[in-house]
Amino acid sequence: MIAMNKSKILPLCLVLLLAASCNLFHRRSHDGTPLPQKDTVYPLGFCTDSFARTEGTVKNGETFTGLFGRLGMTQKAAYDLAMACDSVFDVRKMRAGNLWEAYRDSSALRYVVYHNNRVDLTVFRCADSLAVWRVSKPVEEQLKATDVTIGSSLWNDMIAAGASPLLIVELADIYAWTVDFFGLQKGDRFRVLYREQRCDGEVIGISGVDLAVFSRDGKEFPAICLDTGDGGNRYWNEKGESMRKAFLKAPLKFTRISSGFSYHRKHPVHGTVRPHTAVDYAAPTGTPVMSIGDGTVISKGWGGGGGNTVKVRHNSVYTTAYLHLSRYAAGLKVGDRVHQGQVVGYVGMTGTATGPHLDFRVWKNGTPINPLTMESPSAEPLPEAFRPELDSLHRIRTACLDSVLRLHP
Repeated sequence: MIAMNKSKILPLCLVLLLAASCNLFHRRSHDGTPLPQKDTVYPLGFCTDSFARTEGTVKNGETFTGLFGRLGMTQKAAYDLAMACDSVFDVRKMRAGNLWEAYRDSSALRYVVYHNNRVDLTVFRCADSLAVWRVSKPVEEQLKATDVTIGSSLWNDMIAAGASPLLIVELADIYAWTVDFFGLQKGDRFRVLYREQRCDGEVIGISGVDLAVFSRDGKEFPAICLDTGDGGNRYWNEKGESMRKAFLKAPLKFTRISSGFSYHRKHPVHGTVRPHTAVDYAAPTGTPVMSIGDGTVISKGWGGGGGNTVKVRHNSVYTTAYLHLSRYAAGLKVGDRVHQGQVVGYVGMTGTATGPHLDFRVWKNGTPINPLTMESPSAEPLPEAFRPELDSLHRIRTACLDSVLRLHP
């Protein structure tokens, strides 16, 4: 049987967060000339059809008063408007490249609309009594189902199936402790039931993955979302075991493994055969290096041939080290408590190294072990009181996922 890739909207499960249509906002050219207005009152707090409209973007290095001065306000009026922003808008966080819209009657500037992002806007009244207020575009949420079988790469196959690249980020986070995303194989499969957010017809985010099922060689690895309200893990397998393990699979996003764990490796610089009880991950200089688990920084400093080094003790059994760093994470010091995924430094080639890479080491009970083959114990399991709810969610969401995929062969 040939597995088919598909990404379909779940019929009858469409959820509208807001009833208003996103079509009230339209992209226009950035030529700086007045653009035609439709006979519509936009929900900005004023009647846009009464004014001529131009648009543009904030320039590099442009200040709030500089922008409004460029749009026609006097220096004093622009300063007074900045003072009127108060807690509504932080003028220091205006970003270069963000869109603005200016509304004028005759030649006087009346309103400016600043696009904080694709959803949130700030409206400035520039004449009469100065005022500032916020507006958010309507966002709709859709429950969707996707079935992707790896043929070339997860990225290419997800896009070909019509799924958003943002879903890949979510899956990588959920399966970070179970699946090596650099080692996906042809035939690996992801089936996902998730909620997608759209505004102006564009995907702006994934608001949640309700169920994901990773399959390889006939084995399935489900991840079921269940929030117990304690602020901790939200994904569990069908046995109630946490999808979050004690350690990440890798401490960084690497290009390749340039050298493996060995007791008889010829050193690339010295040319002698010596133990290399580490895994070298080749990556560009400056790539963030993360602690693979919660722990305490027990050393930070120059490690001779290892260059800049950070060492983390995770518990009474495991310790890890990160060598050849170009620099350390800002403010990191010995004694600090670090969390899983927290950046401790950045890839470099300090010490004895022929190119930028991370020399990553793990000790178990004081003995070096191969990071690629070590077993990672699960985090705390789901409390028994939540097991009936987990079982119910697993059945319902699996049935929903399967039925949608059958409806859209």
